[in-house]
Amino acid sequence: MKDPKLLDLYSDYLLASFRMATATGLSELTDQALSHDKVSRFLGQEAFTAKDYWYCIKRLVRSVEHPDAIIKIDDTIEEKPHSTENEVICWHWDHSKKPKAGHVKGINILNFLYQSPLGIELPVAFEIIRKSEEYVDSKSGQVKKRSPRSKNEMLRDQLFVLTKYNRVPFRYVVWDTWFSAKENFEFVHFKLKKHFIGALKSNRKVALSMEDKLEGKFHRVDGLELQAGQANTVYLKGLDFPLQLVKQAFTNKDGSTGDLYLVTNDLDLDAPAICTTYETRWGVEVFHKSLKQNVGLEKSPTKHETSQCNHVFAAMIAWTKLELLSVKEQANHFALKTKMYVKALRAAYEEVQRLKAFVPKIDQPDLTNTSLLR
Repeated sequence: MKDPKLLDLYSDYLLASFRMATATGLSELTDQALSHDKVSRFLGQEAFTAKDYWYCIKRLVRSVEHPDAIIKIDDTIEEKPHSTENEVICWHWDHSKKPKAGHVKGINILNFLYQSPLGIELPVAFEIIRKSEEYVDSKSGQVKKRSPRSKNEMLRDQLFVLTKYNRVPFRYVVWDTWFSAKENFEFVHFKLKKHFIGALKSNRKVALSMEDKLEGKFHRVDGLELQAGQANTVYLKGLDFPLQLVKQAFTNKDGSTGDLYLVTNDLDLDAPAICTTYETRWGVEVFHKSLKQNVGLEKSPTKHETSQCNHVFAAMIAWTKLELLSVKEQANHFALKTKMYVKALRAAYEEVQRLKAFVPKIDQPDLTNTSLLR
């Protein structure tokens, strides 16, 4: 792995910074002891790999790993609307955009967040989606780009590496409807011999018994008369093993209501435990928000693919450092960054007072006679 000391310094810089992260900014922080050219070369030469990342976090993972841990899987988009398009900065479908989903230009990252019962979360793996293949869209006739591997294939590959090679222990993987593909369910159940909890779209079809399955009697989950908060044994169409299905009713901020359908291959898990375990998935959304706002993921002006990928790598390391500090200080990431900001602001204010001692004083205006106060 290239220059671990500079990686440590750059990730510390991302953790401490409140503005755009640049090579010049880091150089100024070190009083030019580190040249901006050296920082630029560090980011631009030799991309960090998945093995490099595991090397960085392995000892920490070993210290918090637990057989009852949960791996939460989701992807996020680091928006780059003004950057030149390449294999890394591409157009991606973002279903989270409000009020309408749509295409967003940026870097798409698939994340695997490890939640240990010991009270810490760690991104144990991530993969940047590279769209290196061109194809002609059959509907629009336009030339578009795509990745040679789907995100579902990446999910299975990463879970296999984490389980079989990195030997990371866990009990559940959780994901939303986007990753609830038949192949993913089968992979976790048969290949990894682990448990999953995933959300289903309302149009997925299930049979209520083995007899119904054999006779082809499948029903949409939103058409079933299910009692909210009650587990039901069902057979998802296309799968050869039973699942527990739970309907969870929820109320939105605007007062509207909806239903969430959850399935798991852990037949010993009751409905409250299924819902509670799935709710931990929200932690990956908080992780994405903190990654973007607290460690400069979206604050890099890097323009080349390698430097962009290395910046993402360093941001992951910086986030892990922030998580360790958060556990130590018993404060969430945002509170900790606010504390850093206030201290930095106080230091800047004290510097202003020091500098004022060397300039003529400004007379205080007499505000009692201004028209605004009459």
